[in-house]
Amino acid sequence: MVFPRLMTAMITPFTSNQEIDYARVRDLANHLADTGSQGIVVCGTTGESPTLNDQEKLTLFSVVQEEVGSRVQVWAGVGTNSTAHSVEMAREASKLKINGVMAVTPYYNKPSQEGLYRHFRKIAEATTLPVMLYNVPGRTGINLLPGTVKRLAEIDNVAALKEASGNMDQMSELVNSTPDDFIIYSGDDSLTLPMMSLGAQGVVSIASHLVGQEIRDMIEAYIAGDVQNAREIHARLFPVYKVLFITSNPVPLKESLRMLGKDSGILREPLCPPTEGECSEIARVLKQFGLI
Repeated sequence: MVFPRLMTAMITPFTSNQEIDYARVRDLANHLADTGSQGIVVCGTTGESPTLNDQEKLTLFSVVQEEVGSRVQVWAGVGTNSTAHSVEMAREASKLKINGVMAVTPYYNKPSQEGLYRHFRKIAEATTLPVMLYNVPGRTGINLLPGTVKRLAEIDNVAALKEASGNMDQMSELVNSTPDDFIIYSGDDSLTLPMMSLGAQGVVSIASHLVGQEIRDMIEAYIAGDVQNAREIHARLFPVYKVLFITSNPVPLKESLRMLGKDSGILREPLCPPTEGECSEIARVLKQFGLI
C-alpha cells in the first residue's frame, strides 16, 4: 500500500439543527479531492468526533468512501477513550471499503504507557486494515512515547503515526526507533516541513481545506529537492496555519470556509462560533493570502 503525502482531517458539516448535512459532506469530500488531498480522515477530532454517535460515524465513513473512494484514500477515525468501544468501531469500520483506521490516544483517563500499548494492540487485533496511531497530547492529556510506538510498530498492521506533540526531539527519537517502513505524519500543519526534514511522510492537515494545492506543492518541492521553494511556500502559508488555531479547532476552520463561500454549517455543541475579534483576524489573514 502506498501511503499519501497529503491527507486531510475532514470537518463534519452540520445543518442549523446540528444534524449531519450529508450533501455538504459529499461536496466537501470532492473539494478536498480536487485541491490536492490524496487521503481523507473521516471523524477525527477536526470532524468533531466526540460529539458523533457510532451510527453517524459509520454513515460518514460510507458516504465519503462512496463519493471519493475511487480518487483518494479514505481512513476512518475509530478512536475513543474506551478500548472496548474503539475495538468495536474498528471492527465495524473494517466491514466498509475503506483504506485504514486512525485511533487517537485515550483522552482524560490518562493510561500508562503499558495501558496505551494494550489499547492500541487490541484495536490492531480487531482489524486487518492498516492502523494509524494518533498522538496529540495537547488535546488528550497523554503523550504516546517513542518507546511505546516502537513496540506497537512491531505489530504487522500498525503502519503509521500522526504525531502532534510538537516536539522535534521526540520526532527524531521516533524516526530512530521505528522501522524504515513505518510511516510518520505531522499532525500540525506548521510543522510539516520541519518534520519532513526529519523523516516524516507528509501531513494529516486541516489547512488543506483552504490551501490544499499549495501544501501539496510544498511537499512535492521538498521531495524533489527544491528546498528553497518549499521554504518559501511554507513561509507564505504560515499565517494561515496559525490563524486556524486562534481558538479551538475546528472553530476557525469552519468560519474560514464560511468566508470562502463553502459554508459547512454550525458547530455541534459544546463548540460555539468564534468571537467578533477572532472573525476579524481570520478575515484579515484570508484577505492577506488572497483567499477572499
